[in-house]
Amino acid sequence: MSSNSEGDVLLNSFFIGINIENILYGIELFLYFKTLRLLLRDKGAYKKDNLFYAVFSSLMMLSVTVWISTQAIFGENMWVLDYGFPGGPFVYWSTKIGVWYMTLAMIVVIILQLMTDALMIHRCRIIWNSYRVVVVPIVLWLATLTLGILVAWSTSAPASSFHSGIATQISLAYWSVSVFLNTTLTSMICWRVLRHGRKVQERIGKEYASLYFAVATIVVESVLPYTLSGIAFLVTFGAGTPTAAVFLCVYFMFMCISPQMLIFRVAAGKAWDNETFSRPGSTIKFSPEDSSQTGSNGPPAAVGQESISRQCRTSVLDGHGKVRFSEV
Repeated sequence: MSSNSEGDVLLNSFFIGINIENILYGIELFLYFKTLRLLLRDKGAYKKDNLFYAVFSSLMMLSVTVWISTQAIFGENMWVLDYGFPGGPFVYWSTKIGVWYMTLAMIVVIILQLMTDALMIHRCRIIWNSYRVVVVPIVLWLATLTLGILVAWSTSAPASSFHSGIATQISLAYWSVSVFLNTTLTSMICWRVLRHGRKVQERIGKEYASLYFAVATIVVESVLPYTLSGIAFLVTFGAGTPTAAVFLCVYFMFMCISPQMLIFRVAAGKAWDNETFSRPGSTIKFSPEDSSQTGSNGPPAAVGQESISRQCRTSVLDGHGKVRFSEV
């Protein structure tokens, strides 16, 4: 591909990416205010947790707003204000992409990614109800923190960006570790949910297991769109294709939208808590039938006679993420 053709593809990808970002930003705004409404409305026992999620959501919203704003400013300068730049928009993009506000935006995105990954680790620990399973993810998170600092340092140098020079290699390593962390956490969460769903199906029936196999449940709880968009971006960025600009924009937006959907689920009381997978069960007691309900040859049974009990050890989720048991 010639340089002119590659430049055209890159600029078109950048333009398409900005428009997709604007659409996804509207979705994020809707989710953010709906989540805040639910979080601030509840003044009960979960007030501290709600405050944490409200602050967390606000920081994510601020971060993605900074990214959207800098993208808009850079696009306006390239296509409108500096339209007559020598060499055209592609040369402008190549020489100005490392401008200070774009570097600031990249640092903000790195912070956003670290926040999102930390939330995923927290949710994975809750779903597994174990600290041991998140030891490796925490090590990977610390690796992304170190690489993120190196990316911020390498892109802050004059006339540099994560699209060129040594910053490209550091950025590729950073995104690779981060996407691998996302994939690992998503796989762990999905496996845990599906495995528990199969147990419920075997012991109780398909009626109660259907919630575990619901697509929306798996997608939101595992932050699947964030992981899939990250894989798409990493593949195109690693291959050096200009279309990586589109997947970059989508990836950065789902970095905020996916955890926001999860927090909204928490605020609505539908997310799984520490006890969802670990409750020991409840005992369901059945009273014996009286003599009028037994056969003529059966012995009479008095009310209050010894009850028959059955232990149910499989927890089942209702629509609000709580465990319930139904009597037969």
